[in-house]
Amino acid sequence: MSVHDDLNLYLRARVPMIVLVTVEERRALEVLNEVRVGRDASARSDLVMWDVAQGMTSRDGRAMPAAATPDAALDKIAEMARRDPDRKDLYVLKDFHEFWHRSPAVKRKLRNLAHALVSTYSSLVVTTHSADVPAELEDDVVVVDMPPPTLRELRDDLDALIEQTRVECDLTDHGRTRLAQAALGLTAAQARRAFSKAIVRDRVLDEQDIPAVLEEKKAVIRASQALEFYSSDETPDDVGGLQRLKEWLALRESAFGEDAARFGLPAPKGMALIGIPGTGKSLTAKMISGLWRLPLLRLDVGALFGSLVGESEARLRQALRITEVVAPCVLWIDEIEKSLATGGLDGGTSQRVFGAILTWMQEKTAPVFVVATANDVGALPPETLRRGRFDEVFFLDLPTDGERRQIFTVHLRKRRRDPAAFDVARLARLADGYVGAEIEQAVVDALYRAFADGPRDITTDDVAAAIQRIVPLSRSQRERVEDLRTWLRDGRARSASFAEAAQAAEHQVRLELA
Repeated sequence: MSVHDDLNLYLRARVPMIVLVTVEERRALEVLNEVRVGRDASARSDLVMWDVAQGMTSRDGRAMPAAATPDAALDKIAEMARRDPDRKDLYVLKDFHEFWHRSPAVKRKLRNLAHALVSTYSSLVVTTHSADVPAELEDDVVVVDMPPPTLRELRDDLDALIEQTRVECDLTDHGRTRLAQAALGLTAAQARRAFSKAIVRDRVLDEQDIPAVLEEKKAVIRASQALEFYSSDETPDDVGGLQRLKEWLALRESAFGEDAARFGLPAPKGMALIGIPGTGKSLTAKMISGLWRLPLLRLDVGALFGSLVGESEARLRQALRITEVVAPCVLWIDEIEKSLATGGLDGGTSQRVFGAILTWMQEKTAPVFVVATANDVGALPPETLRRGRFDEVFFLDLPTDGERRQIFTVHLRKRRRDPAAFDVARLARLADGYVGAEIEQAVVDALYRAFADGPRDITTDDVAAAIQRIVPLSRSQRERVEDLRTWLRDGRARSASFAEAAQAAEHQVRLELA
């Protein structure tokens, strides 16, 4: 249901007090007024607002009594509702969270007013940016989160802005929808600023403004602290190896479309990527976004945690709300085990945040494909990786010989070198036990030395010497790597590599069971 439907339902049920959680006060007031008019368009209904700067004001222009303090405002509202209990007024208290935490008397009066409004047709709405409701009021209120604007709302705002400014518009109807879609996840005010900036840039709206709005969205989402927006153009050709994982992804590439839904196919939920650091887990998340041509949002679990009570949970709710609005998209949760890094030293905040993430992953209906990566699988509770949250759990092992050849080829080509000019087979043999990140570093190190020596072009010998200078993770952290590989051999995940590598691992499992 939409926020309009939720509010209308609660008002029809005569809920006396609603806490509307949003940073979009202007949009919230418009929504409340629409709900109020839809409920009763007669003169027996009004939207009465109070804030500490302006006191009480009426949307319909009625004369309002003076109320300079929150105590006075609550007294006047109680008096007005008692004088005419059949009116269907909405009383909106702006930023009232500032007062209910500061004054026990205000908190008590607010509770008394909620009880009194039960016998009337009027209701009280508190607009606030935080859902941190005092425990004393929890039994008397319902909390409604206002999501960011939908695509339809953004498209309507864009059309209204074009009409208002009379700007030259070279966009087709589909183009306008794409421009509005680029702003999904922004508030109405942020989207309007992005559209306005596009208009004043060259006084023309065209296809070139779509990337500009996306850039605005990246900056805004980054400012939310917990989310980062990526424009990913990586393809499967940019990722060496991981053939089984690529085949799995290719099979599900079209599963987000309407044809798949009509066929009865649910949208993929996500995958967990477990394995040795440097084997390409993060690169795979970017590759999925590029392959499926979906936006990529990275959830920074560490940035979720705030110092104030309830702040971490509020940041998570906001991040997940933005993600669902942007959907269909890919949500990348990097090193998910770090959400439990503080253990029990934070009053249980990390457990609550982690539990909320898992619950959302299980219950979400929006087409959000979650890619969760983890290096330390031992830090994750057993229920994290169960089916229902993820469609598949892949293990990224040390690359095979064939995969190392692919990885060398990818990184040489990325640095504008012809792989055919190198003995890639020799390099792959020398790099046995090296992860993809270490192979990339060997190529980069060879380039640095060749540039300092002339500069001149690099050779196979340069890269081979760079390989030998690197101490691979499989050697420096042998025990940790072996523990992770044992996890795969125990059959707890599916190998992401070539089929022959997976068959070898499965053969090893059978030998150990025999």
